[in-house]
Amino acid sequence: MSQRNLKDKKLAVETLLAQAGSDWDKRTGAVSVPIYQTATFGHPELGKSTGFDYSRSSNPTRLVLEETLARFEGGVRGFAFASGLAAIDTIFRLFAPGDSVIVTEDLYGGTHRLLEKVIAPYGVRIIPVDTSDINAVHAAMDPSVKGLFVESLTNPMLRVADLPALGKLAKARGLTFIVDNTFLTPLFLKPFDMGADVTVYSATKFLGGHNDVVAGAVVVKDHDIAEKVAFLQNAVGAVLGPQDAWLVLRGLKTLPLRIHRQAENAVRIAAWLAQHPLVKAVHYPGLSTHPGHARLRSMGFGFGGIVSFEVAEGVSVKDLLARVGVFIFAESLGGVESLITYPTVQTHADIDPARRVRFGINDRLVRLSIGIEDAADLIADLEQALESAR
Repeated sequence: MSQRNLKDKKLAVETLLAQAGSDWDKRTGAVSVPIYQTATFGHPELGKSTGFDYSRSSNPTRLVLEETLARFEGGVRGFAFASGLAAIDTIFRLFAPGDSVIVTEDLYGGTHRLLEKVIAPYGVRIIPVDTSDINAVHAAMDPSVKGLFVESLTNPMLRVADLPALGKLAKARGLTFIVDNTFLTPLFLKPFDMGADVTVYSATKFLGGHNDVVAGAVVVKDHDIAEKVAFLQNAVGAVLGPQDAWLVLRGLKTLPLRIHRQAENAVRIAAWLAQHPLVKAVHYPGLSTHPGHARLRSMGFGFGGIVSFEVAEGVSVKDLLARVGVFIFAESLGGVESLITYPTVQTHADIDPARRVRFGINDRLVRLSIGIEDAADLIADLEQALESAR
């Protein structure tokens, strides 16, 4: 059997992902990394280990995923968690009571709930700021600020953070700069190139890509931070199981194909919505009219597969959600199936209503996660649903 070793080869990302884990099992030559469904591992003798002791600490299937994530992102180490929120919770344990962290003000509702209702009561002050406005971030600085947590594209309004400027500010102030890059993935945006120290993903979304797994991921650029995260991952224990790690690995293999198709569909659908008489506003950074279009174009390599839009007065959102036939009325995003979500009562229900409205998340806003279906079918579905909801 040939002894292939891809670890040290410089490969295009498409090759890296397609062959993730294909050379791991030297004993059998399995092309798909095995699922090591075991809690513990036998030791050869006292004082010796195979490198694996207990699956909370490390598991071979999870390790292949974590190594793939690190290479994909360009970090020193990757970590796989039981969910995106578990990943964020672990990262916020890098901060101590009395520290302050500036965060994107219009965060995903689950992240907002975690930070405001779980992290803050333990003494870490959370400072919400419009992180697409570098002057607002400057104004929020004080000596207690130790971290900066930013969504590269906000959920669901798709505001674009000025990552290079934020990266320079974080470096000058000695802050830990964390970027939730779930909406764009490393294929469309490389936060480490713009000064980020840590990237976070809900791997449930585009990385997994098939709406069949809940997972989170963290990649770290710096060895010192990586050691702290490794300790926390083991100590807290919110790790990804081997079956789910295998599913995320399988999803990564087709990510380049999926996300480019999703982005192509998204720009077609966004452009169609923008000229529709029953649509008041469209939020998609791939449109030249979007305020963050030029910024994202200068920073990254694509605009993603998420589109939000506000229906005009006189259109019933309830009827719209009931009338779609190809789109599925469901939470989550990033999978091959197109989904439609109502943020006010689903993803952002835990945010104060007045605050939601200030962000633009009103009772006429819906969010689309564009899949890989035929774009004409998706447009036809929205057309008939909008007309029926008039």
